[in-house]
Amino acid sequence: MQPPRVDVLVVVEPSAAPPVLAARARRVVRVPAVQSSASLVGELRGIIPGLVGVVGDVSASSAATALRIAEEVHRAGFPTVLFSDDPVAAPAGVDVHPIRDPGPAMDAAYSVVDLVGRTPLVRLDRVGRDLPCHLLAKLEQLNPGGSVKDRPARAMLDAAEAEGRIASGGTVVEPTSGNTGVGLAMLAAVRGYRCIFTVPDKVSEEKRQLLRAYGAEVVVCPTTVPPEHAASYYSVAERLAEEIPGAFQPNQYRNPANPRAHEETTGPEIWEQTAGRITHFVAGVGTGGTITGVGRFLKTRNPAVQIVGADPEGSIYSGGGGRPYLVEGIGEDFWPPTYDPSVVDRVVPVSDRDSFLTARRVTLEEGVFVGGSTGTAVWAALEVGRSLGPDDVVVVLVPDSGRGYLTKLYDDAWMADHGFVRAHGATAETVLAAKQAVRDGRIPPLVHVHPDETVRTAIAILDEYGVSQVPVVKAEPPLALAEVVGSVSDRLLLERTLGHPEAFDQPVGSVMEPPLVTVGLGETAEHVAERLQAFPAVVVLDGGHPVGILTRSDLLSYFERN
Repeated sequence: MQPPRVDVLVVVEPSAAPPVLAARARRVVRVPAVQSSASLVGELRGIIPGLVGVVGDVSASSAATALRIAEEVHRAGFPTVLFSDDPVAAPAGVDVHPIRDPGPAMDAAYSVVDLVGRTPLVRLDRVGRDLPCHLLAKLEQLNPGGSVKDRPARAMLDAAEAEGRIASGGTVVEPTSGNTGVGLAMLAAVRGYRCIFTVPDKVSEEKRQLLRAYGAEVVVCPTTVPPEHAASYYSVAERLAEEIPGAFQPNQYRNPANPRAHEETTGPEIWEQTAGRITHFVAGVGTGGTITGVGRFLKTRNPAVQIVGADPEGSIYSGGGGRPYLVEGIGEDFWPPTYDPSVVDRVVPVSDRDSFLTARRVTLEEGVFVGGSTGTAVWAALEVGRSLGPDDVVVVLVPDSGRGYLTKLYDDAWMADHGFVRAHGATAETVLAAKQAVRDGRIPPLVHVHPDETVRTAIAILDEYGVSQVPVVKAEPPLALAEVVGSVSDRLLLERTLGHPEAFDQPVGSVMEPPLVTVGLGETAEHVAERLQAFPAVVVLDGGHPVGILTRSDLLSYFERN
C-alpha cells in the first residue's frame, strides 16, 4: 500500500521524516513537540494545502503531540491524515495511514542514497597474469554516483545536517575535480539543496556536463595558479561559501567525515570480502581520505597490512613539488589535513603515460571501464606485486569509471596529440631528432623564455639561437604542458616595439600571445605538416611534456634529406 501524496508533511521533532513520506510530500515542516499548533495553522493558511500529513515517532510524547496537531489542523479546516504504524484512536475526520508498506517486503531501496557502498571485488587475473600474488580490484565506480566519492559525500552531508550546519533550501559549495561534486549533487537532488562547484580547468567537459545534469552550477578556475591564489578553485569556493546566505562548504580536504567514511565502510567491506587475507591495499591519493580511512581500519585488524599510495609524478605525496600533471582526481600541491602520512607505508610515483596506458589496458583486458587514476593505482599495484608471494593479497581501489574521459585518454587523437602513442614511419620524433643532429647540440631542444623576463631578453634569445618564435613558460624543463603559458615571435616583438622604445623593458608576460599548438612525439610527419599549414610552429609533446619545437623550415629540411 503506497502512502498518499500530501502537500505538507508535518514532522514532530525529534523524529525524522520517513523517506517514503518525505519523497512524496511537496513540503516538509518540522515542529517541536512542545510547540502550539497556532503558528502552524497560520503557516498552512498561507499555503492552502490540499492534504496535510502529520507524523511523529513511537515515543509517547511525540506520538501524543502528532495526534493533537492532526486534530487541530483538521479542526482548522484542512484535510488531514495521520501517519502511524501503531494503533491510534484518531478523531473523527482524520484518516490514519501506515508508514510502512504492510504487504510482502520488496527488495527496493528508499532512495539512491541507500545504495552507496557495498561495492564488489573482482580479480584482475589478466592484467596481473605475471604476478605471483592475488590482485583484486574494489569496484567503487559501481556506487550510484559512479565513484568512491559517494561515500564521503554522504558522510559529510549527514554530519552537517546533524550539526545544523545546513538546512532545507541551503546551498552546498565545494571545490572538486568532479567526482565529489557528483556525489554531493546526487545527494542534494534527493535532499533539496542547491549546489555550486568550482573545478580546475583540466577537468574534462564530460565531468562538467555531468555535474550540470544533476542541477549543479559549475565555476571553472585555472589549474596553473597556486592554492592560495584568489583565482584558484579552492579560493573561489571559499569566497562563494562566505557570500551566499545559508551556504555550506563540506571541504573534503579538511572534513574529518571524509576519512571516517572509509574507516567505517570501505575498510570493513574489504576486510570482510577478503576474509581478512588482505596484505596490501593500493589507492590513488587525492584528498587522502580514502587511503587514510581504509588504512586506519585495516591496521586495527592487522598492523602488518601494507598501505600503498599511488601518486602522479609531480605531486607532493611522492616527493614532487606540486607541478602539473594530466591525470585527474589524485595528487596534490599541498598537504590536506585529511591525509595521515603515518598510515601510509609507501608511495609509488606514476607517470601520466603509465597511468593512461594502464587504464586502457585494464579496460581492454578485464572489461572494467576505468579512468586515468585507476591506471595510476593499478600500475602501482603491479609494481608492488612483483616482489610478493602466492599468499599475498593485493587490493587496488578503482575510484571511478572511464565515462568522464572519453575525449581524453580514450580518444586516440588526444592520446597521439599528447605524445602517449607512436605511429609507424616518420614521426615528429624523427623530425625533431634530425633537427638536433643538424644543429649538433648547439641549441637546447626547447628554447624558451619566462613571463617575467623583459622583451629585450626575449629578443636576445631569439637572436642567440637563430629562431623565430619560442614558448613562454613559468618553470624550467622538464615541463608540464600546463606550465606553457604563451608564446612570442620575432613578428610579434617587432610589432610591439616599433615606435615604442619603452616596450623593450616590459615583461614578456604583458605582450605574449597564446601558446603554440601541439603535436605528439609519435604523430606522423604528415600530421605535423598539416598543423604547420595553419601555424608557423608547433610544440612537440612526449607523454604530455613539451620537448621541442618544429617549424616549417625544420620539416622542409627533413623532407629534403629523406
